[in-house]
Amino acid sequence: MRAGRTDDLKTLYEKAFDTIGKGVKSFSPRLEAREVGTVEKVNTGIATVSGLPGAGYEELLEFPGGVFGIAFNVDEDEIGVVLLGDYSHLFAGDEVRRTGRVMDIPVGHELLGRVIDPLGRPLDGEGPIRSLHRLPIERASVPIMDRAPVTEPLQTGIQVIDALIPIGKGQRELILGDRQTGKTTIALDTILNQGRQDVLCVYCAIGQRAASVAKTVAILRDRGALEYTVVMVTEGNQAPGLTYIAPYAATSIAEFFMEEGRNVLIVYDDLTNHARSYRELSLLLRRPPGREAFPGDIFYIHSRLLERATHLRKERGGGSLTALPIIATDAQNISAYIPTNLISITDGQIYLSPSLFELGVLPAVDVGKSVSRVGGKAQLAAFRSVAGDLKLAYSQFEELESFARFGARLDEDTRKIMAHGRRIRGSLKQPEFSPISVPAQIAILLAISAELFDEIPLNRIDEAERAVQQAAETMPDDLRERLFTADTLKAEDREAITEIARQALMKFFSDEKEKTLPAEGAAGEPLFEPEEPEDLKFSQEAEKSEVSAAAEHTAHETEESDEKIPPQVSPPPKPASEKAKKKNRRPGKKKS
Repeated sequence: MRAGRTDDLKTLYEKAFDTIGKGVKSFSPRLEAREVGTVEKVNTGIATVSGLPGAGYEELLEFPGGVFGIAFNVDEDEIGVVLLGDYSHLFAGDEVRRTGRVMDIPVGHELLGRVIDPLGRPLDGEGPIRSLHRLPIERASVPIMDRAPVTEPLQTGIQVIDALIPIGKGQRELILGDRQTGKTTIALDTILNQGRQDVLCVYCAIGQRAASVAKTVAILRDRGALEYTVVMVTEGNQAPGLTYIAPYAATSIAEFFMEEGRNVLIVYDDLTNHARSYRELSLLLRRPPGREAFPGDIFYIHSRLLERATHLRKERGGGSLTALPIIATDAQNISAYIPTNLISITDGQIYLSPSLFELGVLPAVDVGKSVSRVGGKAQLAAFRSVAGDLKLAYSQFEELESFARFGARLDEDTRKIMAHGRRIRGSLKQPEFSPISVPAQIAILLAISAELFDEIPLNRIDEAERAVQQAAETMPDDLRERLFTADTLKAEDREAITEIARQALMKFFSDEKEKTLPAEGAAGEPLFEPEEPEDLKFSQEAEKSEVSAAAEHTAHETEESDEKIPPQVSPPPKPASEKAKKKNRRPGKKKS
């Protein structure tokens, strides 16, 4: 047995040495020229390098310690490099090497459910990412001839957006507003609703606080949305170069899925920090400042990013990439430099008003300042049949509400319009992280159009809306299918859905009739008085109190006079005085 084992070992050794010998014989050493430069100086997030005459624009350079940088300023004698990582160990005199390639990132299905940085390194502690594909972060946008029109809706699950400001697959819709007005919440609600829409998502947090990013990741994980989402994170204390390349790297990941024929949603949260990081890099690299100290090419860096969002033709797979860039405004100034740039690049905007947010109207979408330049063509037929009248009625209500704040008296028709508008606004309120399905939204909108909510007090609108949502889940399957596929909403389908909503609201009608007596006046008047603005109520109550005080005073005087004058006896008329006679005499006539 020992001799047999020895022979086997000899055979293995001989085979191994033969293989090594063949490899040595086939190896032919060759000379390879490498350009090695020198660090001249290191500044905040940038480095100045000399000795690399062949380096190209945006080429990736390697520094000691595994730090990479991107060649930004390519001058005759030196190169301005944007550093991508911790640069505290770099000093003047260190060697720099060319890599001969541009910045790229791993892509693929292995990234779904992971949290990574713009270099593709994992941040969730779940092990390395083994991807077989890599794509450069900077890619040319799809040619026009390979693009298809935006014809399919992207359902956000947010009623006010799907009905009044619809978004289509392949569209670029800007979300803007002041700080802490709910911009990220709208993006997260949209991501949560894509689980049932078969849409993959990429969430790019640009220069955010670590605590807010951790909260966002926890929300996505708890609600099962992280399974179809890739989260890319750069924190506010990291190098500005990482913040700058983050949205481009996230877009390359999204484009990989789009080219496979999938529908993808990408959220940039937010491009305000991206513009600030680019301004910081430009000023450090001695580029001339422009308006508000932003360099002149700030428009170009955002346009080449957002132009990559599109809807591909069927010959190219038919995939789509929908972009939701977020930007913060200062003191509701949407005419600032960066907001106006992005408004001109995108296909519409959703503006969040701090005034509505303070009043508790959530989501605080200002319908008057929000617009979608594409989504109406991609909206479902059921939405189109009710959205036009709804937006007109809501806009009319907002105009009348601002007029009524001055304490003007309103006629009955105006009061009905005001009451109907308040029900519309109450119905469009929606809690965060609770997307509404399409059948439930259409049932609520048809109930609003039929004025079924007008007789329900405002404090019970939320309860009534939930009842309609639950009733919509019992909708027949064939009717539910026609909501998604039909070109027009038929009259019988409209009546059927309205009847479902009416049956769900019958309980609220009966409850209120039992609690409230009919109002005095002509028959047919509404049982419930429409709510009025506080300042209008105050003025009317003050007027009523003055009138009542005057009536009491008159009644008191009448009682006193009744005590002094005998009943059914009128007092004798007083003789007119001489002065009164002269006063009543006509001028120009003498007494005869």
